Amino acid sequence: MTTNVTRVALAGFGAWGQMHAKALSAIADAEIVALYCHGENSARAAADKLPDVPRYTDYDAMLSAGGFDVVDITVPNHVHSRFATAALDAGANVFLEKPLGLTLDQCDEIIAASARSGGLVAVNHELRVSRQWGAMRDIVASGDLGKVRYQHLSLFRHKFRQGSGGWRYDPEKVGSWILEELVHFFDLVMWYAAENGKPARVRAIGNGGESGLVRNFATTLEWEDGSMALLSQCLSGFEHHTLLEVAGEAGAARTWWSGAMDRTEHPDFLLKVQRRDGEPEEVAIPQSGEVFELEENLRRAFAGFREGRSIFSPVEARLAVEICLAAEAAFRSGGTVEIPASSAQ
Repeated sequence: MTTNVTRVALAGFGAWGQMHAKALSAIADAEIVALYCHGENSARAAADKLPDVPRYTDYDAMLSAGGFDVVDITVPNHVHSRFATAALDAGANVFLEKPLGLTLDQCDEIIAASARSGGLVAVNHELRVSRQWGAMRDIVASGDLGKVRYQHLSLFRHKFRQGSGGWRYDPEKVGSWILEELVHFFDLVMWYAAENGKPARVRAIGNGGESGLVRNFATTLEWEDGSMALLSQCLSGFEHHTLLEVAGEAGAARTWWSGAMDRTEHPDFLLKVQRRDGEPEEVAIPQSGEVFELEENLRRAFAGFREGRSIFSPVEARLAVEICLAAEAAFRSGGTVEIPASSAQ
């Protein structure tokens, strides 16, 4: 094995962990050298798909065994902070599934562990490297839309998968269904409006769901300059459909993605932009979808680690969690939640 190969310990081998393993197998300079399996089903799947990779049912035992450069964490949300902190303290860099944590305290634990250990963390907000969703940021950054004033992002999809042991339907483990998927879209609209600063306040309404988890949810982010973003999530639908509209003072853009499921390799998608006073034009996109973006994000994260940097640090990822928690609080209270201009980290 050459020194430029990234040795990966994969923590979690459920459905999404297996997607990580598939993506890792496509990266020539990465190798899975250890597996943590937290249940019998995932252990059987690992034995079948990766029979030559050492398997552990005790996460701490895997960390103690060493022999890896990066821990790739795909376990349920409620243990993200504990697993990431332990991996950092064991001397590894960390590629961590979103959300960073279920609370800001959990987020701050990871940030502190990274600072004291010198280990790097890259959080998997894979839409940032998308040929489609990333192209929207490029359009905004070009100045062709002018100052962003309005955004509308909607998600219409089938209900969430249960996850191992039903963790996605347990508020103590998933946190909320806002943190489970909308965290991606909060990050995107703040990215597109980065020049407007941090949002100032959030309002929200919702209905449906079980165990305190809200199935249909709509929220408004407002900036001090009057710009706004509307986000909605419907988990009572079918298939997987996402729409984004962005309007600035000089132009507008619209994009959508549609597939039989979120992990499809054959979706339909389109991006159109009206640059200033021009006619709307279609922007070519070679491919789009989380199965492609996961591989690209892993590839970029490992390259960043080798260069001593993170492509998406826990400090950056913390903001999306903060806004999710504010939106949840606004829904629960039925009022407006003010977002601090800055927060301690």
